[in-house]
Amino acid sequence: MNADFSSLYNHHEREIFAAVMASAPDYPDIAASSDLLCDVACVALNRLPPRYIRHEVDFSFYLTEHERLEIDNAIVEAVSYAFNFVQARTALRSRK
Repeated sequence: MNADFSSLYNHHEREIFAAVMASAPDYPDIAASSDLLCDVACVALNRLPPRYIRHEVDFSFYLTEHERLEIDNAIVEAVSYAFNFVQARTALRSRK
């Protein structure tokens, strides 16, 4: 049996990547580094439970409006936390 799992992905990835890029101008020291932006995305993604889907419509169809709002708020909080976390870690490293 041969299965193709390439259509599976974590729904939060695309949302987090977009939120990181939208917030990046507020953190110019981090935005200047592609590596640090990737670190922010990793920290933010690790704060959210994975939601694996095959098609966006599958995910959206089964969510209530309340669940959508909760996810949106969780993404905003995770990205904010991640930027502050990476910023603090970067400042600590520069002191050493």
